[in-house]
Amino acid sequence: MNSEIEIRILKTAADMNLIQKLEREIWNMDPLPVHQTITASQNGGLLLGAFLENELIGFSYGFAGFQKGKGYLCSHMLGIDPKHRDKGIGALLKENQKRFASELGYDLITWTFDPLESRNAYLNLSKLHAICSTYVENCYGEMEDNLNNGLPSDRLKVEWWITSSHVKEPNVIEYRKKHSPFQWRKTEEGFPELVPCEDIELIPESRDEPILVPIPANFQTIKKQNHQLALNWRLTIRKVLPLLFAKDYAMVSLLKEKKELVHYYVLVPREKLKF
Repeated sequence: MNSEIEIRILKTAADMNLIQKLEREIWNMDPLPVHQTITASQNGGLLLGAFLENELIGFSYGFAGFQKGKGYLCSHMLGIDPKHRDKGIGALLKENQKRFASELGYDLITWTFDPLESRNAYLNLSKLHAICSTYVENCYGEMEDNLNNGLPSDRLKVEWWITSSHVKEPNVIEYRKKHSPFQWRKTEEGFPELVPCEDIELIPESRDEPILVPIPANFQTIKKQNHQLALNWRLTIRKVLPLLFAKDYAMVSLLKEKKELVHYYVLVPREKLKF
């Protein structure tokens, strides 16, 4: 499948109109203005399209960022046609984004994602080897699109150091669930929920082993069928992850548990990473 897909840099107004059409299909929301995306593309931004038989089936949109004397690429949106998901197109777009961004002179790409969306977490952390130690509460305010409606828009901000050893030669970390101090149980509906706990007391003093934090394997199903449980997950993870980040832990991968209701974020002391 991937060999049939062509990745192109998008620059023209016609290209931007194709992005708008795909945005509506994916998120059922007002698309980005063409004048904005074109301006971004002409000033350090990078827009890529994935084409199958000349049809746009996926795109990524990034613009130039600058903070504390450091320039980087803000990868703001990545969307895949619903008919073509789970075919590796997102990973293909990100790998090409890394290549083109490096040619433009970037060594860092950043973006945000919902901390409870395991599909995005697995791509960002386990496949691309981005890291994360920043949690932003209600990052975008109230959102009304299909995926985000009804809950605070909390986000994780990832760092993708595209020229680093961590990305080129990722650390091999052994995972064992005993390193998770956070327990979960199954509800009567068959959904996972975290067992109430005092978060700060459960974080091990030793920094020799990774810490595992569970999240639902399918958060959208919980959100559709039990809004209160979804909100409980949001508010609990909002407490746990910033606490670990404040202790200089970084999130480095997502451990997927086949047939389990939860997957596990893997966090290690940031000083153990290779840069």
